[in-house]
Amino acid sequence: METLDHTEVINLLLQLASILILARVFAEIARKFKQPAVVGEIFAGIILGPTILGNFFPGAHEYLFASNEMTNIAFDGFVQISVVLLLFIAGLEVELHIVWSQGKKALYIAVASMILPIIAGFVVAYAFPEFLGVNINDRIVASTFFGLAISITGLAIVARILMDLNLFKTSSGLLIIAGAMIVDVLGWLIFSVILSLSESGSEGLGVWPTIGLTLLFTLGMLTIGKGLINRVLPWINKKMAWPGGLLSLSLALCFLAASFTEFIGIHAIFGAFIIGVALGDSEYLTEKAKEILHQFINNIFAPIFFVSIGLKVNFITGFDPGIVGVVIIVGLVTKYYGAYFGGRLAGVPRKESIVAGFGMSTRGSMDIVLGLIALENGLVTEPLFIGLVILAIIASMSAGPLIGWARNLKI
Repeated sequence: METLDHTEVINLLLQLASILILARVFAEIARKFKQPAVVGEIFAGIILGPTILGNFFPGAHEYLFASNEMTNIAFDGFVQISVVLLLFIAGLEVELHIVWSQGKKALYIAVASMILPIIAGFVVAYAFPEFLGVNINDRIVASTFFGLAISITGLAIVARILMDLNLFKTSSGLLIIAGAMIVDVLGWLIFSVILSLSESGSEGLGVWPTIGLTLLFTLGMLTIGKGLINRVLPWINKKMAWPGGLLSLSLALCFLAASFTEFIGIHAIFGAFIIGVALGDSEYLTEKAKEILHQFINNIFAPIFFVSIGLKVNFITGFDPGIVGVVIIVGLVTKYYGAYFGGRLAGVPRKESIVAGFGMSTRGSMDIVLGLIALENGLVTEPLFIGLVILAIIASMSAGPLIGWARNLKI
């Protein structure tokens, strides 16, 4: 069995140390400017990656991130675990009772905020595949993916913004959060189908068995699975050391669900997300336990993933102003107006619909994960992926000021 040698272990540890240190520094800088930590972590990756370190100090970049294949394979394993855990805690944030409480209004806003970007994104990508950088051999699937990628709302980011603005528990805040939760669930279901239809997608059991098992798994986990979790959690809390027993078994469930969806041909992160929804909606998972999981994953594993984005692409050589401009304009305009018209259609007052439009336009988590998976599966090129990352940064940085401005409108 091949293992890392002395030098490779040192190299891997230096990679992780440099990533965590720089991610923390830039996350704190982002917080000083009232921006989400993910913005700072992405910038940390750009600095450590080929864009800055590789360009100005190629020797240091070569030693840290490109000199050893075995070390890079081990680091990729950390990245895979990080993204699985990131989607697990994203699922924990989906509280189904909030979705039900907002009812038709949240559903209209969520669906409309997805339909308009998906249609517009598909039309643009299908009409100009070479310009935009979608896979011409997988044209329909890649174009659908692009539309989906610009339709996603960053649930974790918008939740933090609403908390900072003291809007989280207001009617507008709950409406945005419920809509973002619906978008998360629908987005993963649609993406799972897209990836299973793709010629370049992961191997599985075949398209229709994969789709059928995906729907069965989702419905089963949110009904029977959730019921079993509600029965087992009180016993775990009573009989096992707290919080150790709960944390270890929660992560074990996450990895089991992730391995199952990977086996049937859907990316592992979908299983992690769905088990997170089922577990997070349990009345026996306390807020303190959720907070421990969030702190553990958000401050250790999430930075590894977001920094790795900058390590994979060169934001200077891969930057295409035309592509970035199209992605930003189509992404921001269609997402905002989709949510706004969805709110008006559901009878939401104009001012509240404007707030919902800006809130639902927030990105910065799931959309980047989707973009990276699409890049790795050959559905999109590096310039288009860079455009999606820049869209996420701009949308997450502008959402707070725009929501604050919309609240003060005299309508």
